[in-house]
Amino acid sequence: MPMAPVLSRQTLNRALLSRQLLLQRTRLPVHDAVAHLFGLQAQAPNPPYVALWNRLEDFAPGELSQLITNRRVVRISLMRSTIHLVTAEDCLALRPVLAASMERGLAAGYGKQLVGLDLDAVAAHGRELVEQRPLTWAELGALLAERFPGYEAGALAPVVRTRVPLVQVPPRGLWGSSGQAAHTSAESWLSAALAEPSAEAMVLRYLAAYGPASVRDVQAWAGVTRLKEVVERLRPRLATFRDEQGVELFDLPDAPRPDADEPAPVRLLGEFDSVLLAHADRTRIISDEHRRRIFTINGIIRATVLIGGSVAGMWRIERERGRAVLAVEPFSEFAATDRDAVISEGARLLAFTDPDTATREVQIA
Repeated sequence: MPMAPVLSRQTLNRALLSRQLLLQRTRLPVHDAVAHLFGLQAQAPNPPYVALWNRLEDFAPGELSQLITNRRVVRISLMRSTIHLVTAEDCLALRPVLAASMERGLAAGYGKQLVGLDLDAVAAHGRELVEQRPLTWAELGALLAERFPGYEAGALAPVVRTRVPLVQVPPRGLWGSSGQAAHTSAESWLSAALAEPSAEAMVLRYLAAYGPASVRDVQAWAGVTRLKEVVERLRPRLATFRDEQGVELFDLPDAPRPDADEPAPVRLLGEFDSVLLAHADRTRIISDEHRRRIFTINGIIRATVLIGGSVAGMWRIERERGRAVLAVEPFSEFAATDRDAVISEGARLLAFTDPDTATREVQIA
């Protein structure tokens, strides 16, 4: 058999940026963009809006808010048991594939606190409660503790989250709104049943959004194990490559793989951007050294500056008394042209996030 072609780190970078709509903004409808990106990190309400602003021409945040209100897009715990924004269809398709890994997470995190408890009974009662009215975690845990005395509320609510697909209902996740996260079941909210689980379909969709990738990459993104057998079943339908370390990579045959020298514009990615979390080997977009600065010990993933397709700094917005400052912290001194591009892109971002603020300014440390 001939050796699979080798893809350089730079080539993998451009493929990832292309799939993630970060080489140039596109005019996709918002719903189609959410489907194409296959999961936007949404631990906080606003990052999905910044993610789409980076990827779509003339993105209006109200369009995404309307999709959430109309139940065409939902916020739900999925990959790696973290909150993602996905289409209703992907919610119903993905959740069954990830159920086993979420069960393992429940056992690892709360197993000792749940000894002797009928978990099926807890899940059934929890479903009944959240389908009567959406509940916060605190409300759900307190009500469960009344039915199951002797067990902590903080351990009972995760049983329901694991065994019942819980979506966060508006106003949580709406642009310019606030509110605690309240939950109901996906089946009740979407008036639809979960799909039959298909790990094969999940892998193909992942490759379309993040490929080329190794089996380990797919597993790291999904938070599941034992996908090697799934990929092997798909092998006849996939193109194969190797990275510079010899690791086998898989991809859709007709997926875009731009040249390594394809220009990559400056981008200001928001917190938790999925492009930084999609692989076990993330060096195609962020160095190990910089990753330690971006990924904090308390689980926050800071907003980043992409220059030449790779993470080159961090940014944050500071607001005070009618003034919004986008403060940029470079990891090394920016070239003059990159500095100008960061200032220009930062000004556009502030016009998006703070349109009514009297004074807006970009500062580079």
